This record gives sequence, C-alpha cells and structure tokens, in this order.
Amino acid sequence: MNRLLSVRGLKVGFGRGNAAKTVVHGVDFDLEPGETLAIVGESGSGKSVTALSINRLIDDGGGRILGGRMEFTTARGEVIDLACATDRRMETIRGSEIGMIFQEPMTSLNPVIPIGRQIEEAFRLQRGLGRAAARLETLNALERVRIPDAERRLGYYPHQLSGGMLQRVMIAMALAANPRLLIADEPTTALDVSVQAQIMALLAELRRETGTGMIFITHDMGLVAGIADRVLVMIAGRVVEQGRLDDIFDRPRHPYTQHLLQAVPHFSHGRKVRRHMSPAGREMARPALKVEGLTVRFPATAGLLRRPVGAIHAVEGIGFDVMPGETLAVVGESGSGKSTTARALLGLVKPSSGTFSVMSAEGLARRKPMQMVFQNPYASLNPRLDVEGLLAEPVLAGGVRPDASTRQRMVALLERVGLPADSLRRFPHEFSGGQRQRLCIARALMVDPSVLVLDEAVSALDVSVQARVLDLLIDLQNELKLAYLFVSHDMAVVERIAHRIAVLYAGRIVEIGRADAVLSNPRHDYTRRLIAAVPTTERRRDVFRLETAAVPSLLRPRGYEPPEAVWQVCGEDHQVLVERAAAAKEIR
Repeated sequence: MNRLLSVRGLKVGFGRGNAAKTVVHGVDFDLEPGETLAIVGESGSGKSVTALSINRLIDDGGGRILGGRMEFTTARGEVIDLACATDRRMETIRGSEIGMIFQEPMTSLNPVIPIGRQIEEAFRLQRGLGRAAARLETLNALERVRIPDAERRLGYYPHQLSGGMLQRVMIAMALAANPRLLIADEPTTALDVSVQAQIMALLAELRRETGTGMIFITHDMGLVAGIADRVLVMIAGRVVEQGRLDDIFDRPRHPYTQHLLQAVPHFSHGRKVRRHMSPAGREMARPALKVEGLTVRFPATAGLLRRPVGAIHAVEGIGFDVMPGETLAVVGESGSGKSTTARALLGLVKPSSGTFSVMSAEGLARRKPMQMVFQNPYASLNPRLDVEGLLAEPVLAGGVRPDASTRQRMVALLERVGLPADSLRRFPHEFSGGQRQRLCIARALMVDPSVLVLDEAVSALDVSVQARVLDLLIDLQNELKLAYLFVSHDMAVVERIAHRIAVLYAGRIVEIGRADAVLSNPRHDYTRRLIAAVPTTERRRDVFRLETAAVPSLLRPRGYEPPEAVWQVCGEDHQVLVERAAAAKEIR
C-alpha cells in the first residue's frame, strides 16, 4: 500500500530570487492512511509554514518551495509531487483530497455571506450536490459539530457568532468532502475543553470511518497525547526529533522536546490553586466589582419581513463579586455567555437589565476604571500605530492630553511587563505573540484601572510563553491589588490563576465558589463534564468521546421570563444551582 504522503528535504523560503530567506530547512516525514502525525513547536518554529506548503497555500502567502519533494497518493492511486504540481492540478486536490482547518476563522470566512451559504458552497463544489441536498448536509454538519439552534444560525453572518462557534463552522466546511488528508492547524485553540473534546472526537471518528490521514499542528501536548500516532518536533524551521508517540513522551532525547513537555500545565483538580480570601475577609472588604442580576437579551426575528419571534437569552440574571487582588475565573462552553458578560460590563453590549458597580480604593471610581485584554493581541493592536501611539490610545479616549508624565508612565509599564524602553518606536508586527500580549496588558494599565477583564487572554499563546504571561499577571495583581475577571476555557490555566470560579451554562451561573472547592468537588453535572474533558498527557486513544446530550437553545418565545433560581450551599463559599423554583411565566 502506498504511503498517503511522503515528504523529503522540504525547504521553504520567503523573498525573491537569491534574496529568499529559508525558513524551513529540509523537513522529512511520512504519513500513512488513517495515521495522525502531530507537528509541535512554539510560534516561529515553522510548523504552520510546513502545513501551508503541503497544499501549496504558501504560494499565496509570499513564500515558495525552494527544494524537496512531497509525494501524495490520490484516491485513484496516482502519486503526485505536490511541490511541482501546477496551479490547476492543485485546485482539484484542495478540498476534495486535502482539507484544511485554519487557526483563525475570521480571516478564512467571508464576512458578507451567511455561514450557511458558505458551507453549502463547499458541499456543492466538492460533492456536486444540489441546493436542497447541500442545505440539508449543511444543517447536519452544523449539528454534528454541536452548534446550538443550527437551523436558525444558517442565516447568521460570521460576526454574529463567537470565536468557538466560528471554528466549528470552519471544521464543518473542511469535513464536507471527507478528504483523504486533513491538515488541522491549531483547530481547537479558541474552543473550551468540552467542545474541544467533541471536535477531537469528531476528527478521531473521521479517521476511523474513512481512513483519513491527519497532520495535527498544535502547542498543546495534552491534545497530542490523545490523538497522535507519531510526533514531529520543530524549532527554527528544523526537525529536531520525531518518532512514535510513546517514545517522544516517555523518552524525549532533544532538550527542546524535554522543555515542551515540562512546560505543559498540569491539571491537579484544585490542589494547586492560589490562596483564597477567607469568608470573613470577603465580608469586610469592599468589592472592586459587584454585579447583580445582569441580563443580556438579543431580539430574534424570522422571515423576509423580520417578524419578531422572541429573544436570545445570552446572559440571564448573573450576579457575583470580585474583591481587590482577587481573580474570578468565568468558565463555560462557547456561547454560554462568558464573553457577552465581559462585554456588557465594559459597555460594548447593552444589558437588558441588572446593575453593576466598580469601586476603587477611594470609593466609586472615575469614568473608566475597567479595562479589557482580548484573546488575539495582533487583532486588538492597530498595525499603523507604533507602541507609543498604542499606549496613548486609552489616555486620549479618557479625554486627557498626553504629556511628559504620560511618556514616563509608558516607559515604566513597558519595563514592568518585560519589554525594553526602546519599544516605543516599534510597531506590532515587530513583536512576537507573547510580547504583543504584554503590550496589550501595558496598554490596559495606562489608565490605572481597578478591574481587568481578560477574555481568553493567554489561550492563543504557546505553553512556555503562556506561563510567563500568567506569572506577569499574578505579579501585577499582587503589586497593584488588581481585580481580574478571567474568562477562559483552559481549566489548567484557571487552576493556576483563579481564587474563585463561576461556571456558566446556557447563559446562567450554575456553580460558583472557591477554586479549590469547585475543582476538587464539582457538584453540578456540567462542571463535572468540563473537568472530565480536560486533556492530559495520559496516552489513551479513547480519551475523546462524542457526547449525545443536546446543546440547549438560548432562543425563548416572546414574553418568556425564567423562573427564580434556587441555590444549594455545598460548603464554605461554594454554591450550586439545583433547580428552578417555578414554571416559566408567560407575559400576556
């Protein structure tokens, strides 16, 4: 039986002619049908460039293949050297024979076309289906990747979906043609652990059912342990180690491989959480952030006339306190209301009801005491501004004209987040991903906030860079008594930074309390599922399993009001939602 893919001496560079700079140096590997090869390494190691070269998308990104062979066996048994195949031949191979799942869905989806039509196009082009059949397959594909209210969301545009849901749309499109080779470039970076487990289970199921070979690119060694047959480790564009999964994990030979394995955050079910504030201390302290009954609803319409049919109850009756120097982690699936809660507190989304207040040491703080650090540092930094201009933005937005003292604060904050003072004249593209996130943190601190909202602020970073940014956040919190609202899907990261945890499910908090209590003794079924889905370095091929439970819909009919929540106290500062006290009230 022919190998699915055989790569020998692959060299890739950027630039023209003799000025081309080589970034991938002589990569060799083989992939059998039905086998999964994990390519691991930190940002800049060359793993994504290698993947883009296989389906020749590197040609459209300013790069080109400088040497080597990439022999691919098609469904008809024909062996093609992808390195020198014509553009027309590659067009027939991409999608139908080689599928690709990209890391950043917003740059891969057309922002002006509904997602349903974009997925339908994949089915029509790759499988020759008619419009009706393609729509039915599209609906099935969305349901398979666990998107709630799939039929209604067919008409949604990309900006109307969360990052996790957009990634699931991308996966549905890639699987449309049942490709022989699937290249997955960090496909679960934006997903929470439960949806991540479902996606990994889908990919594993595809491999079992169709014999699809997969190249899985990631920096998460826990995912590698659960899906890979073989592992290839890259640094600076070179392969430094490759072999069977057990050999790499149990007997790593190269120091860099050992470093990657040691940097993996290990989840210990609450045994390594930070020291929390005592209940007596919490009662005496004044909250930096107090939220009561926060509710966010979006109107839902249907038909050509956009007739109102109800509302999306994105966030329903949420309440919590965050003390100075304390971190409340908000965890839950994509679409559970985590980011909507954060955006409502910052005024980016208008709440339907509820109140919240932000306090500083002097009492009610001034106009903007709360700042936000977003998931994607490159997308949240204006590429046309240098660092001095970026750091001046929040000051100018507050109506203050920068002066000499402002520049002094910039230099001090850059030093505090581990960046040199000469960074002020540099632009975002001149920094690595971890450095850009440090810039975002420094920018948020320019207006001396009392509360920082961190929305998946470390999820896109390599594990070693992630560890350094987390250490920085902990140091800043201890030094400045900052309150953090830490939105995350990574339970190992949550365990490391959180004092308390609030678990969101279908727009409501279902469990809240001390981090050690919630992680070591979860009382709600959903919390247990989240914790059970955390990937580990244990090598089990059945670690990712498909769930059959239905994803709850947040669409409610007009006039619907939820019943009052009933809470059960499970211990010191630990509560769980046990039932709803009464039937829903219909407003007539």
